[in-house]
Amino acid sequence: MRVALLAESFLPHMNGVTGSVLHVLRHLAEAGHETLVIAPKSGDVTADLHGARTELLRSVPLPSYPEVRVVFARAARLGALLRDFDPDVVHLASPFVLGWQGLAAADALKIPSVAIYQTDVVAYAQKYGVPHASALVAGHVARLHRRATLTLAPSSASTRQLEGLGVDRIRRWGRGVDAERFAPEHRDAAWRAEVAPRGERIIGYVGRLAPEKQVDDLRALADLPGTRLVVVGDGPSRPALERAIPDAVFTGHLSGDILAQTMAGFDVFVHPGESETFGQTIQEALASGVPVVATGVGGPLDLVRSSVDGWLYKPGDLGDLRDRVADLVGDESKRRAFARAAREAVQGRTWDALTRDLVGHYQDAVALRRIDDSLLLRGGPRPAAPAASRTRGRWTRYVALGDSLTEGLCDTSRMPAGQFRGWADRLAELLAHTSEAGPFRYANLAVRSRRVRHLIDEQVPDALSLQPDLVSILIGANDLLTPGLVMPALVAEVDSAVRAIRRTGADVLLVTTFLPRRPAARLFARRFAAYNVELRRIAQEQGAILLDLEAVAELGEPPLWADDLVHLRSSGHRLVAYRAAEALGVPDARALLDLDEALHADTDEAPRGMWLTRDALPWVWRRVRGRTAGDGVRAKHAGYVELPTRGDRERARTT
Repeated sequence: MRVALLAESFLPHMNGVTGSVLHVLRHLAEAGHETLVIAPKSGDVTADLHGARTELLRSVPLPSYPEVRVVFARAARLGALLRDFDPDVVHLASPFVLGWQGLAAADALKIPSVAIYQTDVVAYAQKYGVPHASALVAGHVARLHRRATLTLAPSSASTRQLEGLGVDRIRRWGRGVDAERFAPEHRDAAWRAEVAPRGERIIGYVGRLAPEKQVDDLRALADLPGTRLVVVGDGPSRPALERAIPDAVFTGHLSGDILAQTMAGFDVFVHPGESETFGQTIQEALASGVPVVATGVGGPLDLVRSSVDGWLYKPGDLGDLRDRVADLVGDESKRRAFARAAREAVQGRTWDALTRDLVGHYQDAVALRRIDDSLLLRGGPRPAAPAASRTRGRWTRYVALGDSLTEGLCDTSRMPAGQFRGWADRLAELLAHTSEAGPFRYANLAVRSRRVRHLIDEQVPDALSLQPDLVSILIGANDLLTPGLVMPALVAEVDSAVRAIRRTGADVLLVTTFLPRRPAARLFARRFAAYNVELRRIAQEQGAILLDLEAVAELGEPPLWADDLVHLRSSGHRLVAYRAAEALGVPDARALLDLDEALHADTDEAPRGMWLTRDALPWVWRRVRGRTAGDGVRAKHAGYVELPTRGDRERARTT
């Protein structure tokens, strides 16, 4: 298989997500699979990536945790990378920001996606002092995993958490452990003598030193008699922790053989974090023959067998934590019995075995995606449409709403002077051509320069009076170019428009906004991307059909844009029309696009002129005077026009 892996974090920063990706890359390569890694760039990568292609994207650090990088990549950019690699499946490693955009790109390209739930970001938001944002974060996590073809959860606790958020199609997939590197035989007497010269029992912790790991709870063990605390790792909490536990040994970040030696040198391993979806360091401690004391919540519930290879203490009860650790450091025979059981517990949890299981999940996702495609679900995974919704693909009344792009401005292909033929007109012809029912009626209420408020006040009421069974909405660009934009208000208006139409049982084709690939467009790229994220959410929640044009990389190419630099040429409108037809289930839409392009080159475009004097200055002058290009312009098809259907042509041939 060809697998594209999108990771929210990557080398040189090493954490659980990065470590899992590296193991998967190795074992996929050994099994003969090809891989591409798309991840944040934060420094030089010197590790062996086992033949994987890499696309490391520009990123910015999190203010409170600079080791973690965030990529704000456009879906179109990711779409271009995926199209070039042509993967069978997209693997989303702990997706959140980059993963969401990658998911949008995969959806646009109809590539199945497997989302790996690895980080409890809802709990992280609370731990970092922004509990008011936890509801927003939870909503984002739910939308993301509901949209993925398949979600892999590492533990029973994380499965229950996702199910509570309304996520379905969840499979269990844990983590492998390198039982050769992490093994009891790496226990080193010289290292132990250096760390605990008076023969103290060594209590160890390995992980990030950050609030979400609750490392501050280690203070409960600071004065436990006859013990020495060793803290392995780094992070924003380290300075405060060093002040709180001055007698502890802080090693900083360790990896490889040194980490394995250190882990094997512990007598007891402690894991205090309550927001772990799995707990990979717990597995590594067990493989090293070290009994574990962990909080009895989340991932540790599936890893630690209480009273067999460790103890699970009551979450938040630091007295119970201290008692459990004291029990093991004070009882040599129990500790040895627990250590033997710990090593036995990880037999069979190799990365080789786990990667074979992962490939099986990839294959399941490919099959599930085929099912989704056959059901024409484009607005996210399995959106629940109202009971009154009509069967998709049997539309007979289509109404297009929007601004100049839907009006078709600058597309004069085979049209009389002063008239335009845009993507919606072409889409209507395609739908009519493939329809066996009749007659097929089409209206276009779009007018240039219109904003979302015009959609609410004018176009939606007029559309509802026509009782359509399909409505397309492409609008928002004019709002996004306006200073003083209030994004939540804009999004709420679009949401209400889609909701009003869906309430009638009509289907909605909701189209994301897009920009030309020009330097000036970069000023608005982030605003457009944020708006499109909300459109995807609306489509998923309202059961709309999503046409995600932001993820169509070629749509940004200058040859598809007219001389005014803000509208599409005929070739651009053709591309949008056939992408829309494809989303609506028109058979062989992509092949029809190639044929149309070959037959109709842009020989009928308006002659080129001076952009500044012809387009830019008039636009500025209208804005200064509070006017728009749409003033006085009426919709070109305010009522229905009838288009010939396949059934009409067949009946004509038989008479």
